[in-house]
Amino acid sequence: MNNFLHNKHIEELFLEVQKQIATGLQNQDGKEKFLSDFWTREEGGGGESMVISKGNVFEKGGVNFSSVFGNVPEFLVSDKEHSVIGATKKPNQFYATGVSLVIHPFSPLVPIVHMNIRYFEMDNGVWWFGGGIDLTPIYVDKNDAKNFHKTLKNTCDKHDSSFYPKFKKWADDYFFISHRNETRGIGGIFFDKLNTESTGKTKEELLAFVIDIAKTFLPSYLPIVSKNKNLEFSETQKNWQMLRRGRYVEFNLVYDKGTKFGLETNGRIESILMSLPLHASWEYNFKVDENSKEQQTQQLLKKEIEWI
Repeated sequence: MNNFLHNKHIEELFLEVQKQIATGLQNQDGKEKFLSDFWTREEGGGGESMVISKGNVFEKGGVNFSSVFGNVPEFLVSDKEHSVIGATKKPNQFYATGVSLVIHPFSPLVPIVHMNIRYFEMDNGVWWFGGGIDLTPIYVDKNDAKNFHKTLKNTCDKHDSSFYPKFKKWADDYFFISHRNETRGIGGIFFDKLNTESTGKTKEELLAFVIDIAKTFLPSYLPIVSKNKNLEFSETQKNWQMLRRGRYVEFNLVYDKGTKFGLETNGRIESILMSLPLHASWEYNFKVDENSKEQQTQQLLKKEIEWI
């Protein structure tokens, strides 16, 4: 690999974020610890998957770091959907590093959560940042949704007042299960291919932004966990959780670009599919009861809800 592509400074900041988040989640769980699993990629690079399983609060989850490089996959230069801003010539080599997490709590009253930050560069001079945080409640609590979005907005506003509304809409559109005509959850923020040309900001400014977003994860999520983790729940609520997890699986395997990128670049399968829950269900032609809490949540799984 050309050494100029390898950005140790970004990697060090991403690794620091990974450890901070894993520690915060581990303290919240109070029982199980995150275990580190180091891996290498034959074509170049590797990473560290930090995983937790069967805890007091978190049934399954992971906080993954990766740093990979090698020949540019053809889909990155031939597919318009994956084209990059600022490309002037066909690249040969790529470098990508990032932190990605998905947490599946045991209780149906604690939401599933996802976050990732990533940096991508090619040897033709093209680079960009991406990432975001989104929440997938099994039961939507409007106050939790409001506080979650407010925390994200406050962080975005520190860097650019246009970021939150733009990235909130991006999340609504991205985390959408079109074959179900519903959003995956209550959204959050999502952004991709941010560079100087697309934002007017320097690489250092955008790096500061994505690090701040990553550091917003714990204060946006842990208060919701603390409030709900010890509440009693019913078998009906647990069954609903299994069905909602099924929808989560559908999105990740059909639409998620990170999953596709990992598979198409020969990434580590265990780390890529860490996002899937330990248990999920698909019940044929399931219908929610009228005026039930399940129906109330289903009615809120749509785009363009202004939570704040």
